[in-house]
Amino acid sequence: MTPLEALKRYFGYDSFRPGQEEIVNAILAGRDALAVMPTGAGKSLCYQVPALLLPGITLVISPLISLMQDQVKALNNAGIRAAFINSSLSEAQIDKALTLAAGGSYKLLYVAPERLESSAFRSFAAAAELSMVTVDEAHCISQWGQDFRPSYLKIAEFISRLPYRPVIGAFTATATEQVKQDIIALLQLNQPFTLTTGFDRPNLYFGVARPRDKERYIEEYILDHRDRSGIVYCATRKSVESVCKELQSVGISATRYHAGLTPEERSKNQEDFVYDRKRVMVATNAFGMGIDKSNVSFVLHYNMPKNLENYYQEAGRAGRDGERAECILLFSLGDVQTAKYFIQNSHDNDELTPEQAEAAARRDRERLDVMVGYCKTTRCLRSYLLDYFGEHHTGGCGNCS
Repeated sequence: MTPLEALKRYFGYDSFRPGQEEIVNAILAGRDALAVMPTGAGKSLCYQVPALLLPGITLVISPLISLMQDQVKALNNAGIRAAFINSSLSEAQIDKALTLAAGGSYKLLYVAPERLESSAFRSFAAAAELSMVTVDEAHCISQWGQDFRPSYLKIAEFISRLPYRPVIGAFTATATEQVKQDIIALLQLNQPFTLTTGFDRPNLYFGVARPRDKERYIEEYILDHRDRSGIVYCATRKSVESVCKELQSVGISATRYHAGLTPEERSKNQEDFVYDRKRVMVATNAFGMGIDKSNVSFVLHYNMPKNLENYYQEAGRAGRDGERAECILLFSLGDVQTAKYFIQNSHDNDELTPEQAEAAARRDRERLDVMVGYCKTTRCLRSYLLDYFGEHHTGGCGNCS
């Protein structure tokens, strides 16, 4: 079976999107790969298609339980044998999954990076036929990335202990040049095929607003876009509850998502939104990674995110169908204090030395300054975003505020 035949048979597409085929071919030729592709560009197909054509198992390292569960469900629905192992499973279920994987029942096995430290999992990996190790959300390995996770630093050690070295693929939606170099170095990629597709999403309108009453602004915006589906991002669970309740009180079909809800409720609310039973999702940034919903026509930010990487990733969940969509950030000076609070309290990690924690906090403060600059700039917003990610853009785009 050729890559294109696999794409058609399992995923229903007649052709690859820009960049996908080059990455697939590089991996099938045995080359390590690093792909930086914005949200909606089809990163997952770049490792799922090779996984079908390579012998043995592809191990996918993914940071979020909800993300791996969604992808495994979609793969199984497409007739592809896949499974996940994470903390949502009992030890008996994990043992069964590893036994089935060792017996060749799966083509893709999704795990959290922390799982690689388990002696039972290391024993399984040493005996299994691992053809490829895919690192999803690879920016998490870099302290310059927006979601640094110390557990990602142990991936290279895990791979080095395998009896033979598989192909390694690293994928992320947003990465500056410094983060890309970190990914290559820290994962010990061997002369990787590197591809960065264009960050520009011409169908997205970018806006910054400073309303006196944010809830009223969001309420009126959504009522003015009655037939549209969208996401409202909030910085805190409390804001999610307040905004969702306000929208429901005026008859808007809204639901909510944050870490304070039970797994069952999060799953139900997510499905209600994905399958259009609810029109609006109000959520913290815990929602959205890997969500396959093409008809999101607006993303509103009730609060300013703490960096441009997070903002562009979240805003990029709009307009995946190629239709015009709007990404509007509601800014107030209080957002800066909220972001500083999260930065101050997000580096209490036993795996970081005090010096490392302070360095990470300092970098977060630098990125926050860039984010505030976006909210205050009189420049073209698209130009500001693209310049940050190293993509030259001149003049005004005519599609921003």
